[in-house]
Amino acid sequence: MTVCEYKPGLEGIPAAQSSISYVNGLEGILEYRGIPIAELATHSSFIEVAYLLIWGELPTQEELESFETEIRYHRRMKYQIGDMLKLFPNDGHPMDALQTSAAALGLFYARRALDDPNYIRQAVVRLLAKIPTMVAAFQMVRKGNYAVMPKDELDYATNFLYMLTEKIPTPYAAKVFDVCLTLHAEHTINASTFSALVTASTLTDPYAVVASAVGTLAGPLHGGANEEVLIMLEEIGSVENVRPYIESLIEQKKKIMGFGHRVYKVKDPRATILQSLAEQLFSELGSDKYYDIALEVEKVVEENLGAKGIYPNVDFYSGLVYRKLGIPDDLFTPIFAIARVAGWLAHWKEQLSVNRIFRPTQVYTGFHDMPYIPISERISKAESNGH
Repeated sequence: MTVCEYKPGLEGIPAAQSSISYVNGLEGILEYRGIPIAELATHSSFIEVAYLLIWGELPTQEELESFETEIRYHRRMKYQIGDMLKLFPNDGHPMDALQTSAAALGLFYARRALDDPNYIRQAVVRLLAKIPTMVAAFQMVRKGNYAVMPKDELDYATNFLYMLTEKIPTPYAAKVFDVCLTLHAEHTINASTFSALVTASTLTDPYAVVASAVGTLAGPLHGGANEEVLIMLEEIGSVENVRPYIESLIEQKKKIMGFGHRVYKVKDPRATILQSLAEQLFSELGSDKYYDIALEVEKVVEENLGAKGIYPNVDFYSGLVYRKLGIPDDLFTPIFAIARVAGWLAHWKEQLSVNRIFRPTQVYTGFHDMPYIPISERISKAESNGH
């Protein structure tokens, strides 16, 4: 038996073989099924990208239209899930609501036929279609309003923004949001995708797989960093305050939100695309002082930390874009989940084709042959220390 070196967090340890996405952190490369992310952001749509990730190839026109139509007419959620959302506390976090709702889908689609291509397709369609509806519904319900019904004539991105704001966005705003979904759709084996893989390896249903991944994404070390970026920009307050604020963080060796990545040692290619989108979006919908602050932050951080490979990541500009689109700050991570469902489902499907249940080992650091001490003879730590 080969004994591998123990690495906390499994850093650098391959957990799977995959053909879904590729990252080269030294050169700033991200590819979905071999296609550069910039190509997909420019020419594709989120639904087409989801198809590419899950089925491994770009669809024909007929295949894409069929896939879009299936998703379009599966957007409505069961009324019982709507009633359940009304029972959640209004101040509950939307990620908790989403995890519960995603898991609840398994109650309505309990038949598990993981070797049936039709079952796989139906599960993919349902999750891609209903997750955005549930996110938007919770936002409306917690404000005391009825959930906004999907509009069948609207495309994926436009419909979500409509359900969230009760306003049909401009075509450019919808396009920007669609690109944001594409940029967040997949990123190799990260914490939430690994969680999805481990859950999938037990051959449970895909709704449990997605619920598991959503719960993992909710942690502050994975999703949620874009919320923290906005908090930081608000604390800075003005372009003039950027340099002293950032240099103080560097001096205290504190984390600068939205910068640095476990993989990328150059500027995250997704951040480059988002920065361009943000600039155009603010040009169309009005300027934003926090965007000016963000540009100065990037400049100061690069001056001080660029040599160490610390550059903006995808979270740095996404929060600014989402806020400009009228999206509440605590929905940023659920929107990350809406996009990443595509990647999770791609890995779920790939895992099923080569499945072996995950069963890692551990390095034991405890004692051996310890005696059992009757409870009447046990001494508390305080007593043993003489207190």
